Amino acid sequence: MRLFRPTLLLFLMTTLQLPAQETVVLLHGLARTNASMKSLAQALESKDYRVVNLGYDSRHHSIETLAHDVRRRIIEETKDAQSIHFVTHSMGGILVRQIQATDPISNLGRVVMLSPPNQGSEVVDRIGDWRLFKKTNGPAGQQLGTAEDSFVNQLGPVQFECGIITGDRSINWINSGIIPGPDDGKVSVERARVVGVSAFKVVHATHPMIMKKKSVIADVLRFLKTGAFTRR
Repeated sequence: MRLFRPTLLLFLMTTLQLPAQETVVLLHGLARTNASMKSLAQALESKDYRVVNLGYDSRHHSIETLAHDVRRRIIEETKDAQSIHFVTHSMGGILVRQIQATDPISNLGRVVMLSPPNQGSEVVDRIGDWRLFKKTNGPAGQQLGTAEDSFVNQLGPVQFECGIITGDRSINWINSGIIPGPDDGKVSVERARVVGVSAFKVVHATHPMIMKKKSVIADVLRFLKTGAFTRR
């Protein structure tokens, strides 16, 4: 019997697997890098999430091309994941919408979008044709206008569990002069919305720094766990 126990233990170890660690993919915004999501990555890892902080070349390709490449890389890096959650900043949320609209990830979990231009930005309408804007933001930046037939406004409602946090504080007074209503310097509060979301929250934060705000990080963690944000 003593000789049998090690064999039985080996059998159990190889056939009974512990639940896979929950995976969260982080997607940064336009003209940013994955370094901007470092604080979120550290907070998620401290809660035992497996984190894939994905960088991508946001400035030189269309949203369609970016989404296709990002999806391929996500699948390669999360092969053992039971479910894949997302936390995105700005255009990163548009990539998730494009992926789910064209080639859905079947084991998608919850998604938190931070300051997403879900209905575009008036800044693109006004200065999108400027040479400096094109050089800085590339083809994808041209697709973030507010016209009814713009790329983002053709994606349709979200069909997955999604929470949005957006800001109402700006340090870019030029952009804010272009954008009607409360905004974060890039996107208005109203244009961050999209049909189908299960939670929406406005915080006192700017577009470039919202992902570093401690209360926002706490809300991200809460939504991934419960599907809801904290009350004000």
